[in-house]
Amino acid sequence: MTSPARRILAVCGSLQAESSNLRLLTRMAELELPGVQVELSDQLRHLPHFNPDLLGEQVPPAVAAWQAALAGCDGVLIASPEYGHSLPGALKNGIDWVIGSGELHQKVVAITAAVRHPERGTRGLAALKQTLLAVDARVVWDEPILLAGDVDGTLRRLVAAVLSTTA
Repeated sequence: MTSPARRILAVCGSLQAESSNLRLLTRMAELELPGVQVELSDQLRHLPHFNPDLLGEQVPPAVAAWQAALAGCDGVLIASPEYGHSLPGALKNGIDWVIGSGELHQKVVAITAAVRHPERGTRGLAALKQTLLAVDARVVWDEPILLAGDVDGTLRRLVAAVLSTTA
């Protein structure tokens, strides 16, 4: 009997249709990764602005779907650009929606940025890591991926880092 595939939720921090981070996640989903199911999430764009008044018994459907996607995966991979030396607002908004409900608490998370120069993306990843640590996520990877390098090999190492720390 084979064990069920481990599920990784791949989240792009950019809402841009032609984002290099989205292309990176799409490439990861195309790789042959035995025992791994990669689910690309486009849910950030559908979330309303975080408002604690909406956290009652009837959370907005987009928020409930986001929470369920995070709760139902074994690990999360976030590929995000750096905006103003920080993380994009849509991504921060998505994290804000799960602060109280706890879907990222002790969740294994890898964060990266698709970059063309090795010095790019590090400040944004540092800000994202700080935000994720505030919700007690287990960040197992926080390095950018150089698009001119061995992208497939780096993606395989990233997935291995996530899988080595998930149950």
